[in-house]
Amino acid sequence: MVRQKRRASSFQELILMLQQYWAAQGCVLLQPYDMMVGAGTFHPATLLRSLGP
Repeated sequence: MVRQKRRASSFQELILMLQQYWAAQGCVLLQPYDMMVGAGTFHPATLLRSLGP
């Protein structure tokens, strides 16, 4: 596989390139969740992770 080097021309493109890279590595991408959730127990990542992989 040949990788093409490409420069990001904006901050948004840089973020997109990083998301694509980590998704290709098999990582789960979690977007920020900016709401009051108490002690964090009702944060979607915490709640769903407690239910399984």
